[in-house]
Formats: sequence, C-alpha cells, structure tokens
Amino acid sequence: MSTLVIVGSQWGDEGKGKVIDYLSKKANVVVRGQGGNNAGHTVVVGDKKYALHLIPSGILYNDTVNVIGNGVVFDPKGFLDEIKNLTEAGIDVSNIKISSRAHVVMPYHKVIDALSEEKKGEEKIGTTKKGIGPCYMDKVERSGIRICDFIDDEVFKEKLKRQVEHKNIIIKAVYQGEEVDFETIYNEYSEYAKLIEKYVTDTTVVVSDAVESDKKVLFEGAQGALLDVDLGTYPYVTSSHPIAGGFTIGSGIGPNKINHVLGIVKAYTTRVGKGPFVTELFDKTGNDIRTAGHEFGTTTGRPRRCGWLDIVLINYSKRINGITSISLMLLDVLTGFEKLKICTGYKYGEEVITNYPASLKVLDKCEPIYEELEGWTEDLTQIEKFEDLPENAKKYVKRIEELTKLPVTIVSIGPKRKQTIIREEVF
Repeated sequence: MSTLVIVGSQWGDEGKGKVIDYLSKKANVVVRGQGGNNAGHTVVVGDKKYALHLIPSGILYNDTVNVIGNGVVFDPKGFLDEIKNLTEAGIDVSNIKISSRAHVVMPYHKVIDALSEEKKGEEKIGTTKKGIGPCYMDKVERSGIRICDFIDDEVFKEKLKRQVEHKNIIIKAVYQGEEVDFETIYNEYSEYAKLIEKYVTDTTVVVSDAVESDKKVLFEGAQGALLDVDLGTYPYVTSSHPIAGGFTIGSGIGPNKINHVLGIVKAYTTRVGKGPFVTELFDKTGNDIRTAGHEFGTTTGRPRRCGWLDIVLINYSKRINGITSISLMLLDVLTGFEKLKICTGYKYGEEVITNYPASLKVLDKCEPIYEELEGWTEDLTQIEKFEDLPENAKKYVKRIEELTKLPVTIVSIGPKRKQTIIREEVF
C-alpha cells in the first residue's frame, strides 16, 4: 500500500499544484477530497500553464485516474469549462471519476454567497463568491442536491423546485436581492447533468480498490491547513477540511490507509483575504516578495498578503496534519534579499508563545520573534543538486529542518517541472 497526502501547510497558495503534478507521474490515482472551484492549482508544463480548479492535477498524465471525491462541492458549469479548456489543449479527459455523493453548487448558492458577503460590510470574510459556503450549508442542513440526484431528472426537478422556493424567500426577505428563476436554472443545469453523467460513479469503491490492490494513490489537497473550518483562523476559513484527516471523510477511506503526509511549505508566508497574519509585511520588502513571487490568486487574481516564514504556524500545521516531510516551495523568490527572517515564536505581552493560539484577539496582539539569516544573490533556477545551492540557501533550508524537526525532502527553485530538487523520494 502506497498512499501519500499532499497538504498546504499555511493558508493555501503554497505551490501544491507543482508538487502534485510532479508526483502524479508516479500515481495510478489522484484524488480531490474537499473544497470546490474556489481553490486553484497552477501547473506549468513546458511553456504551457494550466489553471485547474476542480479537476485533479493528475489529468495531465494519460494513464492516471482522477477522482473528484464525495467531500468536494461540485460546480457543473465550472467543471465543463475546465473540460473544454483541457480538451482544446489536447488533454485526454476520459479518466475522470466524479463521486455520486458529492454535492452540487447551484446558481442560488452563488447569489446568496455574494449577497451575504456584501451584507457583512467591513466584517466580510473575503469569500470567492463561488457559492462554496452556502453549498456546504445545505449539505449540513441536509437539504442539498447530490450528484446522484442531479443526474436523475425526476429527482433533480423535484429537489430543485423546493430549493428555489426556499432560497428565494431568503434572497428576498433577508438580503432584498433579486429572486432566481426555477425554469431558467432547470433548463440550463439539466443539460449539464447529461454531459457529466458519464463521469459519475461510486468513487469510494474506485479509491478503496486502488489502495487494496497496492496501487499508488495520491490525495491532492486544496487550500491550506490554516483555512480548515475547525482548526484554521476561524471565521476567516473555508467551509471544509483541507487537512490530512479531511481525506478520510472526503474520499471515503479509513485513516489507517494513509502512509505519508507531505506538507507543502512556501519559503515565506502568504494569505488571501482577511484574517490574522502575524508575520505580514507592509513595507517595501513585502511588496518585493509579492512582485518576485507573482503573488496573485489563481482563482481570484487578488494580490496576496506577504510576510516572512512563520515556524509557529508550520509546527501547528505539522501537528494537526501528521506531516512526515516538507516540500519547500519558491525558494528562488528569496534570491536577492540581503537578510532573511524566520519567525520562531510570538510575543504576547510579556509572554512568549510557541503554540498557535485559537483566539483572533490574541493573534492580533502577537508580535513575531525573528531569527535573522544571511541571504544570497546567486540564481537558483538552473541548479539540479541540493549540494550546489548557495551556502546561505542551504543554511536556510537546514534551519527550517531544525526548527520543525522534519526533513525537507523536496526543494522547488522555479515553476517548471525540471526546477525541482528531490533530496529523498517520498512516493
């Protein structure tokens, strides 16, 4: 049995897509287990760039089975747009499997998402307005429409009618918004259902059979651990569980089926939207990191907030995910900085904190305790061996290993597949 979970160790956007793509060539099955098309992976192959949102990154390998698990909230329109783009690029999309148990994102979810965010005013969370949260709300409320309902026209029509009636009351009475039309949605989405039906199956069987037959199964995380609805910086989180444990529910396997957890760590820290960020930089250095790292969202295009690497956060992520090794991403972005800083603790009043607090009130008052390291000016992007990295770059990586007590098994020094240094095989 060879299974590997890849998780974002910060707030997402760590570069998971590249690592997933790199390791997918070894995988027989790649699985998405949570989130929706509010997440995004950018994969660079040669001179081509692929922005994937719902479809697993294994799609770029012809023999890899790509599973969209039951924990995902599925936007049919977004999915079909991705299928169209991939097909036009000459990518074979026949190896996609969609869980019959996944919930469907409907137009009223997107309307309510946007209206709710607008109503919050200054307290807005920073949602992508893709309808993800409201879809998960329906799931928990037990009123959602699953894929198995969606592709059964009789069931879909009945459930949709009830939902549109109910949602229009909310849209009109709570948000003073414009009602959605049942016939318009039904006519459009019933056509989508026909187009996706060929991909639908019981993916819990697909994944279980692959694990039991000793195939290599890669569980592809979306977003990041600090966006977990339970363990992240609540309420500035997503609506699902982007931690390693989320895959046991989101893909229908037992926790004893997971062998390894690879934590994707950006060589600095970023986040999109609101919420606490202890090491955030508001000066020229922060802007220089943003520019050098092209730190703008794959899905939203929003500029990301940037700051120094936060070890308090990484060690928290290590604990809640059971991380066994680290893939350090975008090390090349730090080239040219005379001094680098790593946050090793937080100062909270007279107290030093090394465990990540739950309280946003506490986090807002925390100040980073930094350790300073020497930077480097040499170009990293053509280097093939870890030993050939500049001495200060190696020291930076080794210091991260010391502070996290985890091996850095992969070092990324550029966006392309070949710009990856493998120090130890993890899959």
